Amino acid sequence: MATATETTAADEDTGAAERAGGIQVIARAAAVLRALGEHPGGLTLGELARLLVLPRSTVQRIVDALAQERLVIAASPTRGVRLGPGLLPLAAAARFDVAEFVRPTLQALARECGETVDLSLLDGTRLVFVEQVAGQQRLKAESGVGVAFMLHASAPGKAMLAALTPAELQALRPRLRLAPQTPATIVDWDRLQTELEAVRGQGYAVDLEENAVGICAVAVALRLPGGDLAAVSVPVPQPRFEASRDELARRLAERCARLQAALGHD
Repeated sequence: MATATETTAADEDTGAAERAGGIQVIARAAAVLRALGEHPGGLTLGELARLLVLPRSTVQRIVDALAQERLVIAASPTRGVRLGPGLLPLAAAARFDVAEFVRPTLQALARECGETVDLSLLDGTRLVFVEQVAGQQRLKAESGVGVAFMLHASAPGKAMLAALTPAELQALRPRLRLAPQTPATIVDWDRLQTELEAVRGQGYAVDLEENAVGICAVAVALRLPGGDLAAVSVPVPQPRFEASRDELARRLAERCARLQAALGHD
């Protein structure tokens, strides 16, 4: 006859196993949804099984459960399943306010370095500033929320260009006009490609009076939920930029690495 202690231990073991199994099922269902999100035309069960390295029978059970909730639907007689309309109200309820999420980081950076800190979003062939925390310096650089910059002529723009996949960059290239903003603006595609390689290597982008004479900046890109791109940047008047550049880049890269981890992308 089992003692009370033995029974409790057995119950705890059973509960732990059930929790682990439940977590695994949720993780696999999420993987199915992500895979379908990357293939909007739909995937067969066999394709899903190969992509996720799971038994076809396991994929079948997960897809059946998701289909009951209209989270996936039949894509076509030959294309298996695709994301379903049951996701729409969930997506609407989970609208991501990037400015609200990033604001504490902007505020912390502004306090640490005394400079203005901006958040911008990629908008087609340009970037738009959506949030700003002003610095405490008497002479400071400010762009203003709603202002748009060209991508090739700004630190946040170059950071976002460097963060694009090769396919995304190739698709965007025909629409990019490398118009000069100052004598320092990069207006040659080969030079810009070399600059983007440097950005990828060092993890941040720099604007050396390329958008406005007298203003420099450092920026780091972020990949947002859903795949959109943003950038956090610190514009600085040219006279004090060189002395602070390395420290600004270090602080910005550290803060943005934590942000990216919280956002769920590598």
